[in-house]
Amino acid sequence: MSTRDRVLSHSRLERAYQLLVNEEDARVCRDIDDRACRLVPGNFFLQILTQFFTKLGDAIANPKTVLAWMLSALGAPGTFTAFLVPVRESGSLIPQLVIASYVRLQAVRKWTFALGCLLQAMAVFGMAAVALTLSGSAAGFGLIGALILFSLARGLCSVASKDVLGKTVPKTRRGRVSGWSEFLAGLVTLGIGVLLLLDLRDAGDMGTYVILLACAGGLWLLAGASYALIREFPGATEGGGNAITEGLKRLRLLVEDKPFRHFVLARSLLLCSALSAPFFIMLAHQNTEGALMVLGLFVIADGLASLVSAPVWGRFSDRSSRQVMLIAGAGAGLTGLALVASVQLIPGLAESQWPYPLFFFALAIAHAGVRLGRKTYIVDLAGGNKRTDYVAVSNTTIGVVLLLAGSVGALTSVLPVDAIIVLLAAMGLIGAWLSYRLPEVT
Repeated sequence: MSTRDRVLSHSRLERAYQLLVNEEDARVCRDIDDRACRLVPGNFFLQILTQFFTKLGDAIANPKTVLAWMLSALGAPGTFTAFLVPVRESGSLIPQLVIASYVRLQAVRKWTFALGCLLQAMAVFGMAAVALTLSGSAAGFGLIGALILFSLARGLCSVASKDVLGKTVPKTRRGRVSGWSEFLAGLVTLGIGVLLLLDLRDAGDMGTYVILLACAGGLWLLAGASYALIREFPGATEGGGNAITEGLKRLRLLVEDKPFRHFVLARSLLLCSALSAPFFIMLAHQNTEGALMVLGLFVIADGLASLVSAPVWGRFSDRSSRQVMLIAGAGAGLTGLALVASVQLIPGLAESQWPYPLFFFALAIAHAGVRLGRKTYIVDLAGGNKRTDYVAVSNTTIGVVLLLAGSVGALTSVLPVDAIIVLLAAMGLIGAWLSYRLPEVT
């Protein structure tokens, strides 16, 4: 490419960036150095592209929907299905104190993210192999094993991505990186939901799952390749040390750093937006006979929620990520209460297939807000190399909390599903109140 072509390309990139952030002062830089400031437009779009690939891959290999249905089709015992969400989430969160020590030794951290993408792709290809070759308990063990590798690799990406985002994109722009990528992923997820809705093949046919998982693995390879193109300048590497020793030292942040401690507590309670989703689906399965149709509707609802809400939440997060956590957390809690009240109080509604995806849609909108709000909040709360510590300690703590909170599923033996939804809704409302008490950091 000639010098003139490069100048024109850069100019077009600048105009697109200014249009997307929709502000006259589109090049304002806060919390990043001057060299990185000059490269913000290119890095901004590369991170949107990367997150689009990963979020679409997550939607395709979703443990709450696609993987759970696949295990059922393979005849695996229900115990394996119950472990899908806790393993996927906690496996990536709990080891992050150790992972953070490794990441801090890297002056340029985008390669850690690229490695995580490669490992996630291998894990998803392994899931496709399970669908082709195994059944029953063997399929359950095989899928859980692949999911453990996937989760550990996801932890690498989580720590590295937040630090690279903080080094390459200024404040008031970071929320929109996730917002626009989720919008694009939601758009494509709608098409996937329609395909599932119209798939007339036999329920035991593994072809659909193999194709979906193969595509998801390819998306993570594309994500790693696009992330490698980011222009990241070397950063500080102090504090790497012995991984376990350094990790345990960083746990003191929960005692010594009051704003951070309150954020972790609020985030723990806002887990209700994620934990409620399987129980919405369980309630639908209990009360309807159109399970296969409902699966497609749930996937469509999930994709549509990202499509319509993510850009709004992203822009709102750049103004006040604390308020996004508050509003989205309250929304998740109120949605759960509204679903239970509707099913209990309106005769005939419980057996209808349509209300459940609608309430799931509202929950997915709230969950998108919780995720974008807390991600933007923690990046803005920390500064410099401290950001890696905040992310690692927060995620490790949340991983432990998630395993404990995930055991709420055991209550289904003594409580109806709608009662558990009410308990989780109360948890979300308390989390929203604690978010209201957090300090502003944007």
